[in-house]
Amino acid sequence: MSKQKERLQKVIAKSGITSRRKAEGLIESGRVKVNGKVVTELGTKVGQGDEVAVDDIIVEKEQPVYFMVNKPRQVLSTVEDDKGRKVVTDLLPDEIEQRVYPVGRLDYDTTGILILTNDGNLTNKLIHPKFEVDKVYVAKVNGELSREEALQLKKGVIHDGERLKAVKTRIIEVDKKKKKTMIEMVLHQGKNRQVRRMFEALGYRVDKLKRERFGTLALGNLQPGQYRELTPHEVKQLADITQKNVK
Repeated sequence: MSKQKERLQKVIAKSGITSRRKAEGLIESGRVKVNGKVVTELGTKVGQGDEVAVDDIIVEKEQPVYFMVNKPRQVLSTVEDDKGRKVVTDLLPDEIEQRVYPVGRLDYDTTGILILTNDGNLTNKLIHPKFEVDKVYVAKVNGELSREEALQLKKGVIHDGERLKAVKTRIIEVDKKKKKTMIEMVLHQGKNRQVRRMFEALGYRVDKLKRERFGTLALGNLQPGQYRELTPHEVKQLADITQKNVK
């Protein structure tokens, strides 16, 4: 049972009342009760059967929600930006009350599929390399990429002291006239700017980058800037692949 317990401030934050940091302040100021008793210890953990109240109002556990968006260029994969730039949560309607966040990130100028949810457990599994969840990208590269270089991306390249590698690579098209290459890559890693850095290591520049698939999810007819809620079957499929792939 202890594995199912969570820190009190996390439970409060997941209910959508406030952020985790502000929840810590509520606890320390004596405004939180667990099973009718005031609790001020931040390390306190509570389970499913515990009643949590803030200012004597019982905290209702927030239901998990799952959305897929087609992220356009020049949108940040975060929930807020101090410079006032557009963020992915701006793509969702205001009526959505749950505090959702992106599962991993896409670069500012990278487009494609991004999952938004409040399910922390599934998020951690989807982004951790050990669960081997496929993330499929299509890149338009400035230059004529050789098959040997595509193979090198699978073997791994070094960029800024980090070893970066793809699971699969497939050259879609080489335009010798325009000196451009279209290539599909499958990643399990999720390093910052990984695809772009991998091509930089080989001396190429990525002109366009799009993530077309995340695990069992594909964009389909979803247009840039659009969103839709995942079906229960799609959520189950995502959960299932993390179970199948774990070693």
